[in-house]
Amino acid sequence: MGLELATAPAAAAPGDAATAADAASLVAERGHELEVLTESFNEARENVEAQKAAASAAGAEVARAETQLVALSEAVAGVAQTAYTGRGLGTLQAFMTSGSPDEFLNRVAMLEAVAGHQNDVIDQVGAARAAAEAARRSADQAAVEAQEQVDAAAAKQALLQTEIAAYQAQYEALSAEEQEQADQAHGGRALDAPPPATVTANSEAAQIAVDTAMAQLGDPYVWAAAGPDSFDCSGLTQYAFAAAGIDLPHSSRMQATMGQAVGRADLQPGDLVYFYSPVSHIGIYIGGGKMVHASTFGEPVKVGSVDMAGYVGARRIV
Repeated sequence: MGLELATAPAAAAPGDAATAADAASLVAERGHELEVLTESFNEARENVEAQKAAASAAGAEVARAETQLVALSEAVAGVAQTAYTGRGLGTLQAFMTSGSPDEFLNRVAMLEAVAGHQNDVIDQVGAARAAAEAARRSADQAAVEAQEQVDAAAAKQALLQTEIAAYQAQYEALSAEEQEQADQAHGGRALDAPPPATVTANSEAAQIAVDTAMAQLGDPYVWAAAGPDSFDCSGLTQYAFAAAGIDLPHSSRMQATMGQAVGRADLQPGDLVYFYSPVSHIGIYIGGGKMVHASTFGEPVKVGSVDMAGYVGARRIV
């Protein structure tokens, strides 16, 4: 199944704004639209990998089914060869060669068991052949769908690069004050106090994830990046939890469905906090109403308020 391409809607240029604040607001809005598009592209890449894995698994199933079919076919051939050369005993021959009634009954029972086994082998061959054919059809379909996902992701990437270039031109046309206003409007309010030197989480895995994310403070925001030296929002959270041995998809929407839901009042360091509907931004809670996140273009990875605009919910992964 192909993916729909989400495009950033046309927006007014900052130069058309009546005031500097309006110009900053327009760029912030454009930045959010671009983040939505970026996360759509990230999700497309995740779907590509999932389809490739499905195609690979289907191919392995074909190989397994065909191996079983060969083995069973060889067994059937052996049965046929035995019957052709006369090595198999018939009921009459068993009667003629048995030294007693008990020996005859034992030989008949053995013949019936052999015949039943032969029938089972033949039935298994038919089932293995059907399984191999079904697996082959599944593998072919998975390959087609994987290619569709690859093509869709490539189209999204081309669109994303075009949108990024347009956004950067708008952003760079702003004054330094307007850029700061745009950063705060989209990436959250800058905190007056410096980020905490240490954060204590309630589990080893959460501690590793928090420490890893905090170690990236100051790294630049780059759309669709997942480290080690630059990040977008879901790329940072993926990178941080990978250090703790936890595999997260590079998609804020996908990450926001994992783990257990957590209420705002019950947040603990290491919880994922996510924003907007549909979800297009995500960070890691560090306590005290703060989160570490890759906020927006022009702003490095930073600590900000979890109560920035668009807060939707939180998930506890560990």
